[in-house]
This record gives sequence, C-alpha cells and structure tokens, in this order.
Amino acid sequence: MERAEAAPTLEAFPEFEVRRERGLWSDAFRRLIRNRLAMAALILLTAIAILAVLGNYTDVVQRYRPSAQDFDVVNEGPSAAHFFGTDSLGRDNWSRVLEGLLISLQVGLGVQAIVLVIGLTVGGAAALGGRLLDNIMMRITDLAYAFPDLLAIILLRSVFFGRDLPGVGHDASQRLLVIFAIAFVAWVTVARLVRGQMLSLKERDFVLAARAMGASPFRIVFQHMLPNTLGPVIVAVVFGIPLAIFAEAVLAFIGIGLPPPTASLGTLVNEGYAFIEVNYWIVVFPAATIAVLMLCFTFLGDGLRDALDPMGR
Repeated sequence: MERAEAAPTLEAFPEFEVRRERGLWSDAFRRLIRNRLAMAALILLTAIAILAVLGNYTDVVQRYRPSAQDFDVVNEGPSAAHFFGTDSLGRDNWSRVLEGLLISLQVGLGVQAIVLVIGLTVGGAAALGGRLLDNIMMRITDLAYAFPDLLAIILLRSVFFGRDLPGVGHDASQRLLVIFAIAFVAWVTVARLVRGQMLSLKERDFVLAARAMGASPFRIVFQHMLPNTLGPVIVAVVFGIPLAIFAEAVLAFIGIGLPPPTASLGTLVNEGYAFIEVNYWIVVFPAATIAVLMLCFTFLGDGLRDALDPMGR
C-alpha cells in the first residue's frame, strides 16, 4: 500500500510571502507617520513640551526667575542677555513665556482629560442605559450645550476667583479651578460623539454575534464597542486642546485668569498691550506662542482624523 504524500508546506514555496493582517491601530499609525505635516507638528509639540518642563523645573534653559525684577533693563527688546526682551518691570520675557507655555499645556491636557472621563461616562450611559436614562442625559447635555461657553466659564471663574481648594496650595488651586471651569462646558461634544458611536455599534454584526455567543455586557462594551469608539473620540480630544488653551488665554487677557505673578500667556499679552508702542516684542512673543500651540494641535488633529478614518477624507 502506497503511503500518502505529505502536504506541501510554505517553505516549499519561498516566492510566496505570508503577510499578517494588521489591526486598526497599526494601520492608523502607519498612515499617521506618512503624514509629514502631522509628524512635524508632533515633533514640534514634543520639543515645546520638553522646553517648557526644562525651563520651569531646571536651570538648563531658564536664565532668570520669571518674577525677578531689574529696573535697569525695562522694556528692552530681544538681546543676548534677554532672548525675548524684558517687560515694564524688567522681568525676563523668555522665562515668563516658558512659564506660560507650561501653564497652557497643563490647562489644555488637564481639561481634555476631564472631558474624556465625563464624555465617556455620560455618552456611554445614555447609549447603553435605556430610553429613560438616555432622555435624562441628553436633556442635561442640551442644557449645557445651549448656554454660551465663554459666558459660563467667566461666571464659574468669577464665583471661585481667588478661592483655594482645601488641602491644595494657592497656585495649584487656581490652576485646577481654571481647568474645571473650562472642562465644565467642554464635555458636551465628546458626550454626544460617544453616544452616537455606541448607538451605531449596538446594531453592528460583530456586537450582535458576541451577544449571541453569550458574551457578558461588560465584555461587549469594553472589548468590542469602546475600542471602536475611541478613534473619533481621540480626534475630538486633540482638537479640543487648542480650544482649551485659547479659553485660558482669553480668561487671563480679560483679567479673571490665573492671578499675578503667575505668567500665563494671556496675562503676558494683556500686560504688554499697554506698552505695545514702546516695545511691541512684549506682545509678539506670547501671542506667537499661543498661535504655534494652536496650529500644532490642529495639524496633529487633522493627521489623526485622516489616519483613523481614511474614508472620511
């Protein structure tokens, strides 16, 4: 009796290359790194963040204390001693811009961290909690959406202006209060987005198949629905960072932001505006820093949107 021949293996056909299927996130990463504008924005943001940290927590970059005054060099332009010049009290603008840069990054990232938690909680509860809970959550969301954002932030900031949180230092309390005030009105977009995505995913075939196979609701939500919701949510969060930075700058510019001597970028623009005819550099550098931050996060958000949803371009 003849023996059956062994089945051919892949080693017998070296000309054929086996390609592994890539997942959503690996494909998105490949598309993102091919976007030159988004990668340039990411590299610049990384450099800015490192510069802000080094300038505020080490003496490697910062040459003067932000609050140190020298009346012999009042309202001077850029020089080798003072890269960004000095203000009306002889304070070094380079050091003050570095401090404002760190504050802007803290506010932008802190606001979006709170927005992400609230948006996922409210949107997920509305989509998965039944019709009654959905109506309650969405009516609360509509009320928050209908109230003017900037006016609500100004009202909240005015109520808690100058107050400290229990057990927290003065500077940290003021930063947290600004972050909470902005996040209080910024979560609506993410909540609506999460609700819409999850309502759509509830009727998709892979979710129905997982439910038919006996998967628990917890597993369906966190293993199947949430990962497919995060793509557009991440894009919305990245786009929300420059909006939070601009909102903090507006609060500081109108005088209800972080109190002196904290050097917020908006405060620097406000203080320098009165001396713009004497030394316009005092306004140009903090305003340009705000513009660069907002452009970088916008370009990065565009790149993430194209990477995570290439069919939506």
